[in-house]
Amino acid sequence: MPADRPARPEQPVLLQPGAMPRRRALTTTQGRIALLHALAHIEFNAIDLAWDIAARFPGQPRDFYDDWIAVGDDEARHFVMLRERLVALGSDYGALPAHDGLWQSALETRDDLLARLAVVPLVLEARGLDVTPSMIERLERAGDDESAAILKIIYQDEIGHVAAGTRWFHAVCRERGLAPEETWRRIVKARFKGTLKPPFNDAARAQAGLPEAYYAADSEPVIR
Repeated sequence: MPADRPARPEQPVLLQPGAMPRRRALTTTQGRIALLHALAHIEFNAIDLAWDIAARFPGQPRDFYDDWIAVGDDEARHFVMLRERLVALGSDYGALPAHDGLWQSALETRDDLLARLAVVPLVLEARGLDVTPSMIERLERAGDDESAAILKIIYQDEIGHVAAGTRWFHAVCRERGLAPEETWRRIVKARFKGTLKPPFNDAARAQAGLPEAYYAADSEPVIR
């Protein structure tokens, strides 16, 4: 069984989410560095999340492990691209503080594969599909086409990651004789401490196979 918390470098300093400094506008270099640093930290954690799901939950079909190892490879590539861009802008990963909220979700779901799938790919990664297009537009308006190009690659890859999460969530529900939509709402209400924030990128979520009925505005049990 893997450790509950993976090894971490000395930097960045990890703060509580509420203690993170406010980001500057993307029209400034420092504002773009802060955004890219936050994204690099997400990708750094996502590498561990992909490998953790493969290591923590034995007895799954071979395709399950193939999928999550491929996701981990993507996340590592994303991290490298973001770190190289930070260096090009005169910074580096670890130069700014970060928070540990993403790994907290891993701890909350370490006992149940279905909970892990419901929260990490189908809430947290799906949220990336919602917010990334606007970040790309803002970077392009700021004249930072290089950073925007990296986010476009990440965005397309993340659709595949959410699709993998959806596919395996449905597969485990079938195996356990559970109704996917009802089960997802129940798990998210119990295990996810954040909120589901509209607007949602319905087109990208549909491309990933994530049904709108899971997260639509009338799904009051999980939007709180």
